[in-house]
Amino acid sequence: MKLSRLAPIAVIACALALASCANTIRGVGKDVKGTANAIEDTVQ
Repeated sequence: MKLSRLAPIAVIACALALASCANTIRGVGKDVKGTANAIEDTVQ
């Protein structure tokens, strides 16, 4: 009985954790791209 109540909460928690990780990875990608562009502009 307790497992059936805990399972949906665990699924929601995992979904939120994965969503926040995806946003963080996208942000890091944008930062790296911006840094690479700035370095490229400086070199030229």
